[in-house]
Amino acid sequence: MATRRDFLRASGTLSGVLWLSSSAISSLAPSRSWALELGVFNDLQSRTLLQLTRHIFPHDTLDDAVYAFVVKDLDTASAGDQAVAKLLSDGVTELHSGGDWLTLSTAQQFASVEKIAGGAFFEKIRSTAVVSLYNNELAFAHFGYEGSSFEKGGYLNRGFNDITWLPDPPPEASPSPELN
Repeated sequence: MATRRDFLRASGTLSGVLWLSSSAISSLAPSRSWALELGVFNDLQSRTLLQLTRHIFPHDTLDDAVYAFVVKDLDTASAGDQAVAKLLSDGVTELHSGGDWLTLSTAQQFASVEKIAGGAFFEKIRSTAVVSLYNNELAFAHFGYEGSSFEKGGYLNRGFNDITWLPDPPPEASPSPELN
């Protein structure tokens, strides 16, 4: 029978520090340090999955704290499904089969990611990450997404025409409406 100590020794905690003190993410966080308790993944597995997710969805200015939600969701999926746990464990082991994958250069890591792209392990990370990464308040803050506008009266009078990152279109691209 496994003891609580065995469980805690086997499980991990993924932790880090918010690196941009002036970022929107750090303004939402109660402190600059963060940690997520994991029930299945150990430290190596969690750090590998976080770095792999960064390669699949690269955002240089997005804090690891946001990527950690992907790892947490993968950990939760692994706890509830032995097949998922095996897929992820085997995938991490395969990444590290030539040595410590985390110590490789970014280019070497990315080459490894390209080799596994399209496989079941890669697709599990990608499909989980696309939801976990982009559907949380920290990512919303980082990317400037204000959330659903329905509750605030819609976009017509609130943000419909406030794009500042594109050049103004020529006048003929937006003709004036005809008056009746």
